[in-house]
Formats: sequence, C-alpha cells, structure tokens
Amino acid sequence: MDQSVKTAGPSRRGLFGAAAGLAASSAAGVAAQPSLSTAQGGGHVDMRLNVNGKDRALSVDVRTSLLDALREHLDLTGSKKGCDQGQCGACTVLIDEARVLACLTLAVAAQGRRITTIEGLAGPDGALHPMQQAFIDHDAFQCGYCTPGQILSAVACVAEGHATTDADIQDHMSGNLCRCGAYPKIVLAIKQARGQMRVG
Repeated sequence: MDQSVKTAGPSRRGLFGAAAGLAASSAAGVAAQPSLSTAQGGGHVDMRLNVNGKDRALSVDVRTSLLDALREHLDLTGSKKGCDQGQCGACTVLIDEARVLACLTLAVAAQGRRITTIEGLAGPDGALHPMQQAFIDHDAFQCGYCTPGQILSAVACVAEGHATTDADIQDHMSGNLCRCGAYPKIVLAIKQARGQMRVG
C-alpha cells in the first residue's frame, strides 16, 4: 500500500486537540454557574427511608444511590454491589414489594415507600422466609455473593405470578446473574417456595 496516500477523516492528534478544547470550554461554563453543592446547600439532603419496617433518618448527597445509602450509611450490607451498572442483579431489593435495582435508584426517590432488603425478609421471630429456607434446602448458591439479590428477585417472581413453569422462572429471573452457575438449583428452590408463600 502506498504510504503517501492518506485516508480521509480526523487524525488522533486532531481528536485530542478538539477534546481538550471542549474540556476547557466546559470548565469555563462550570465556573460561571453555581455548582450543585452550592445550589443545594452542600449537595446533601435530609431524608427518611422506611427500610425493613423501620424509619431510618440519614443525610446524604442528593446523587447517592439507594444501594450506597443502604450499605454505607445504614450498615445494611446484605445488598451487594456487583457491576454497579444495573446488569447483574446483585443489588436487587424490594420497594413496595416490587423488585428494584438499588444501584440505579436514587435514595431520594425511595422516600415514602417500603424498602425490603435481605436483612428484613425473615420473620420477627427470626424464622426464615420460605424462599430463604428453600435456597438452603436446595443448596441454590455457591459463593453466595449474588444470593441476596437472587432471593429477593425470586420472592417478587412468585408474587408476580411468574413462577408457574421452569421456563417462566428462568425468563423472569434472567436479570439476576450467578457466576457460579447455580441456576438449576435456584429454579428448584423457587418451585419449593412458591407452594409455601401466601400470594395476593
């Protein structure tokens, strides 16, 4: 190929130069506008979250995810941080009995709603929820990292009426990934628990 012939299009040097110019323009624009921290009184907001039946008061940055609020501010570390991009399901919690990805939900958006984490699933006397017991009975976990999210998603799957067949369960649990590959045992656990859960 003739090295003297150049293809059309921007060069790497040109792209980096353009990016630097945009960054400088952006920085100037930010300096001219009040920052979020200034506009929002430090960027923090006082709120109350109802978690596992108890109202919890906290003050967090307005951009704090529900997952970080639970783990870093309320010491509820059962909800796991996996991908932190809403792709693995490890952070699944229930809000008003519907499954939600806590890493993609702002804490401020969960105010006034009922949040259930894995810590609040067992009965007040400590008796395990049927889904928790079923996961133990069928050894439906290996490393256990994804298990809290799997169990809460499974509870919602049954409550939604999406646990009638194996294919139905697999389809509606597909948002929760298990790197250990315990999927067949998870299906068995859900089938056991669905007959013990009072739905509706």
